[in-house]
Amino acid sequence: MTPTPERTPGTPHTPNAPTRRRALTAIAGALAAIALGQAVHAQAPTPASGQPQAQAPAWPTKPVRFVVNFPAGGPLDLAARVLAERVSAAVGQPVVVDNRPGAGGNIGAEAVARAPADGHTVLISIDTPFTVNPAIYPKMPFGAAELRPLVLLGTSGMMLAVPASERASTLAELVAKARTTELSFSSAGNGSPGHLASAILADTSGARIVHVPYKGNAPAVTALIGAEVEAGILATPGLLPQVQAGKLKALAVTGRQRSPLIPQVPTTAEAGMPALEMEVLYLALVPAGVPGPIAARLQQEIGAALATRDVQERLRKLDLQPSGDTGPAVQERVSRLQERYAPLIRRIGLKVE
Repeated sequence: MTPTPERTPGTPHTPNAPTRRRALTAIAGALAAIALGQAVHAQAPTPASGQPQAQAPAWPTKPVRFVVNFPAGGPLDLAARVLAERVSAAVGQPVVVDNRPGAGGNIGAEAVARAPADGHTVLISIDTPFTVNPAIYPKMPFGAAELRPLVLLGTSGMMLAVPASERASTLAELVAKARTTELSFSSAGNGSPGHLASAILADTSGARIVHVPYKGNAPAVTALIGAEVEAGILATPGLLPQVQAGKLKALAVTGRQRSPLIPQVPTTAEAGMPALEMEVLYLALVPAGVPGPIAARLQQEIGAALATRDVQERLRKLDLQPSGDTGPAVQERVSRLQERYAPLIRRIGLKVE
């Protein structure tokens, strides 16, 4: 900690630049917190003394829909179903999972952005429709301001795997091979985390990679097992059974720490590729116009579900580390990824037509 400079008694103290910046940051944070509280609790104006208090809108009055913007059977879909079961029991209404995959998650996200803002439609999404897609799709069907982040459900890494027949047994060996021989990498689709990860690997290592998108994690894993492609960076739960069965080899995981599901596999940083470190955010969002009290109730119910031991254990089996962060903390995590990915995408010219 840097000591505070001494000054002559009686002389005015002029804060230095870092001190001023810290003060402004603190003020901005306080104002943001006030604004968030006003947004969450906003209703009709406070009635005059003696008038009845306005009632919060009733919710839920019908089944709630969790729209998942990636195919059924993947970790995002399975996580949504775990949460739907718990939230349904808590609110006394069915919570139905509705898969709307396509266009890197844009189709499902647009469906929720256009849905009635009554709290009965929730988007369960990974971060890429907000951190990657705006930079790679020439035209987005929705604006980020049309969806309001409620809860960070958790974070997850990915696994880089190859067919069991592949001679490379480490990430370094695979990269060395890819510098001289073009290799095909499968992903769960254009704009998916695996797509971006393969682009980062090519950009930072000199590996010659051809991206082969599939319609979801499951078909991308199947292609890898059948050696239709030579490698893949995909969600760990879909790859793990095939690694354990000896059909695939795991070379690295992209998280900050080793996956508890397969702790013998090194992180990409440990394997000599720190630039490939990536975590995927799992998010719950609603249309921006959802009333504050309903948004607060949704946050409460989803957060309560995430806090239960049963849900946490089931999510960890999906290689998902539960979070529960809400409000500005969620937007800050998303913004940090946007700031990381956008310059890279521009530099390498990554586009989806």
